[in-house]
Amino acid sequence: MIVEIEVCTKIDDEVINAFTRLLPQLSKTSEPPAQNDLEEIISHSACSVLLARVEEKIVGSLTLVIFPLPTGKRAWIEDVVVDESIRGSGVGEKLNLVAIEIANKQGVRTIDLTSRPSREAANRLYKRLGFQERATNVYRYES
Repeated sequence: MIVEIEVCTKIDDEVINAFTRLLPQLSKTSEPPAQNDLEEIISHSACSVLLARVEEKIVGSLTLVIFPLPTGKRAWIEDVVVDESIRGSGVGEKLNLVAIEIANKQGVRTIDLTSRPSREAANRLYKRLGFQERATNVYRYES
């Protein structure tokens, strides 16, 4: 199987339909983003939305956010989702490897991500790719 990864540069019906199909597989509480939301994300200078394709069909996505801080340039990987029908076939790994490559080319010091403990396969993948668990507390403020 050939997995192709691309940076999303335009929002069309195919991309909207892909997020409508994929996002509920990532989060039961989040509504799929509307076209204007997706356009705002891909036009933001800090964001790169990666799309994974197999046989020209979008089967996964990942959002990479790169930002400068006083302690150095950092990156976060967020909202990684692979269609449940194709999980375990290397799509998530390829998405992450391309994200790491993009971040490294931009000179980031660290790349962070979070993953629920219940996502056992994803956690194994992140560890295999070299991500290390950190002894830190994660806090969230919801407004």
